[in-house]
Amino acid sequence: MLCIRHFMNKKNVIISLVLIFILALFASFSPGVFLKPNIYFSYLSSIPIILILCIGLLPLIIAGEFDMSFPATMAMGGFVFSYTFNTTNSMFLALILALFFGVIAGALNAFLVVNIKVNSIIATIGTQFFFRGLAVVLSSGLSLSLANANGLLKEIFVGRVTPFEIPMQAFWAIIICLLTYLFIFRHKFGDSVLFTGDNEKAAKMLGINVAKTRYILFINMGIMSTLAGIILSLEFINWWPTQGEGYMLLVFAAIFIGGTGAKGGSGSIYGTIIGSIIIGIMESGIVAMGFDAFYTRVVYGAIIVISVIFYSKFEESKN
Repeated sequence: MLCIRHFMNKKNVIISLVLIFILALFASFSPGVFLKPNIYFSYLSSIPIILILCIGLLPLIIAGEFDMSFPATMAMGGFVFSYTFNTTNSMFLALILALFFGVIAGALNAFLVVNIKVNSIIATIGTQFFFRGLAVVLSSGLSLSLANANGLLKEIFVGRVTPFEIPMQAFWAIIICLLTYLFIFRHKFGDSVLFTGDNEKAAKMLGINVAKTRYILFINMGIMSTLAGIILSLEFINWWPTQGEGYMLLVFAAIFIGGTGAKGGSGSIYGTIIGSIIIGIMESGIVAMGFDAFYTRVVYGAIIVISVIFYSKFEESKN
């Protein structure tokens, strides 16, 4: 009963109704697309990338911090993976080194925020430029092919599960969502995250190691960003220096439309999942309705602004 109550609160009901309305709208304008299963199977390969990034960033936002560097971490992590594989022909070594880079990237962000006391937005904008520039310099601005990347590890990350040919990244996204839910809302570590975001001074008085909590969350985001970069590279059989660009707006829009406040202290796994689905279907839905794809940027921006305003007023009405 407690689990049902957690998922079926007012915010989650509202966001669920929004998704149903959007799907109904798209289906009414383009039934030939949205009343057939093909497009939903294609979503199962694209939406998980957004969702993995969202679920990595969500605990950080709950703790009152931001990571603006994750698109560049995706690119650099994907580069480490692709370059190592092309050099050694070992996908396992490439995976280990790429994830290790994710740990280093997250730890660097945490060091700037926790130890140097730089605002997380400013610090991670800096590392965003640094990692993106590093990826371009090391690759000489050229893409790297993964056409020879075959085997068990590739099947584990981007293979298709019969009989419906469901992409493996969809299962990865589900597993990450479940684990994050357990650690944030069903584990004592989650109390540290929630208290840190709600009231840092109170958290320290309760004996919570705020610095350690932030380090863990930034490192987790670095790992999730790198994982998304690896999956994206394997899915498209190619790494490119601009990898990750365009995801920042999508991820923040999905998190905020899902009901997570920008001030920290609260968040929703379920809302973030639904928000990711809404954002993931938006561009194709708008195009299917006959509008130009450029309109999606306007819609994403409007979604962020409206969501932040709506949920701020929602919280005020509760208080």
